[in-house]
Amino acid sequence: MNKVVAMAKNVAPRKATVMIYGESGVGKELMARFIHNNSHRNESPFVAVNCAAVPENLLESELFGHEKGAFTGAHQAKPGKFELAHKGTFLLDEISELPLHLQGKLLRVLQESEVERVGGTGIKKIDVRFICTSNKNLAAMVKKGEFRQDLFYRLNVIPLNIPALRTRKKDITSLVNFFLKKVTEENNMPMKELSVEAL
Repeated sequence: MNKVVAMAKNVAPRKATVMIYGESGVGKELMARFIHNNSHRNESPFVAVNCAAVPENLLESELFGHEKGAFTGAHQAKPGKFELAHKGTFLLDEISELPLHLQGKLLRVLQESEVERVGGTGIKKIDVRFICTSNKNLAAMVKKGEFRQDLFYRLNVIPLNIPALRTRKKDITSLVNFFLKKVTEENNMPMKELSVEAL
């Protein structure tokens, strides 16, 4: 874990895309925020979109924004999350869930640093540092034709793998003590210690 954190600190000042792998719950978004907070973009926005949580029919508008009248219910123009992250960091959480038809559009954003809103004709330049996360093996998805190979190579510039807690059980004591201290301080309680048996 120390190696992962050290590598994250090392890549934080750069603009290179970071790809964070790990099972659900290992702290991939926390690592992305850590990279943002240790970069020169730390006073600019950190914008995150979970590709698995946004319905597919809304995802394009969410990412790229839309112009008034672009579709039913688009009563006014709305900037997308890419635009909102200008000068900052954009996290595409669970990138493996991004539909194939949007993967090509994302590739263009990465290559050209520009976006076009849904229903729009104008191009907007953006300056964004991209970080992506995945709990799936993207290389295996590429082989199955489930993920674009060209996009994979654009995203997988600096891969970081966060190990599951079960593979680093020695960290449990440190984590338990950290959260125990936090809870006792927040509730103005005397500091407690867990017994060896409890640990």
